[in-house]
Amino acid sequence: MQQHSTLGREVDIDRFWQDVQTQARIGALPEGGLGRLALDKSDIEARLWLMQEAASLGASAFHDPIGNLYLRREGRSPELPPVLIGSHMDSQPKGGLYDGALGVIAGLAVLRTLHEQDITLERPVEVVSWTNEEGARFAPGTPGSAWFAGARDIAAIMASHDDAGVSFEQALAPCLEAMDAKGSIKRETPVSPSAYLELHIEQGPVLDAGQLPACVVGGIQGVNWYRVHLQGRANHAGTTPMDMRQDAVMGAHALIRELEDCVNRQDSQVRFTIGKFSVAPDSINTIADDVSFTVDLRHPDASILAAIDNDFAALTATRWRGCQARLERLSSIAPVSFDPNILESLEQNLERYGTKAPRLVSGAFHDAIHLANLCPSAMLFVACRDGISHHPDEHAEKDDATVAVRALTDTVLELAQG
Repeated sequence: MQQHSTLGREVDIDRFWQDVQTQARIGALPEGGLGRLALDKSDIEARLWLMQEAASLGASAFHDPIGNLYLRREGRSPELPPVLIGSHMDSQPKGGLYDGALGVIAGLAVLRTLHEQDITLERPVEVVSWTNEEGARFAPGTPGSAWFAGARDIAAIMASHDDAGVSFEQALAPCLEAMDAKGSIKRETPVSPSAYLELHIEQGPVLDAGQLPACVVGGIQGVNWYRVHLQGRANHAGTTPMDMRQDAVMGAHALIRELEDCVNRQDSQVRFTIGKFSVAPDSINTIADDVSFTVDLRHPDASILAAIDNDFAALTATRWRGCQARLERLSSIAPVSFDPNILESLEQNLERYGTKAPRLVSGAFHDAIHLANLCPSAMLFVACRDGISHHPDEHAEKDDATVAVRALTDTVLELAQG
């Protein structure tokens, strides 16, 4: 172990960064950024590219029934649970080049370094690209890692639909077929890892503002997703008196103000976002009779989330401007804290490369939120310019990513040696 304690210094950073830029051309948007939705043609192409790169490093490819792709470098004791490195390759409809993909390519860089240095560790090392982390096409997000960790039923995932009415199962079929045709081996059941590591851009401004390249992540705040429905009565916009209406838009407006007040009674760490809002019949001169909107609610304390959930339930159990409300709970993921031993290792290795930074709690959810309930897990953040993410302007610096991928490599070495 001491012989390779600074293996991170051997990472071919130029090749790592070249791979980051190469993957960014798969699904690139004409105006810049990335549009690689889960299980679309570009997502499938990115998977096949990963398989090709892994094969050149002597790694084997596997996939499971949900479409997660694993790239495995064998260890001296193949029966031991592997050290797993992962993130995702899907993006937002108009996303950036680094969200998710940086972590997968960092894992590929670890495999490349082990291959080029001709190092075989005691445990296998696997890199995983999780399916549909973003949830931009099939909501809710992270079904691949959630199923892997036993947190979500595969039948419900398969039955989810995108906005065009295509089911997850229908979209998955050509992906599985393409990976199978290129030699990926199907795993019917998950292989439980000994540890899980995920590298990701921060998606926030703290590191960039502090001129810090990277840091370890102490945990991830919990997230609840809701859809709220209001049912009113359609009628003519010009002839119906205001006090005789059951206007679903006005009802939704009044309810949203109360939901926001409920959130504001808690501390400033609460994050409350309405992301989608739909109106029917969607006509300029007709009173709306059907409105639905989504709520994304986040906080690092499970008790705060539970209290707000109770308030939301009470508020949606009544009528608003004569319209009946209904609360639909789409997803609930509890906050997690990461493994202290792995966090300590990552911090020590970051310091080895000249970086000492405070631990952050992730405001965004990641696949690691599920893996943390399955095995010792941890994350690294890389600074992103101005904290911008989910946007074509998303940007990470090569030098910042270098620090993180070197520290990641050294920690993988430590975990896979025993």
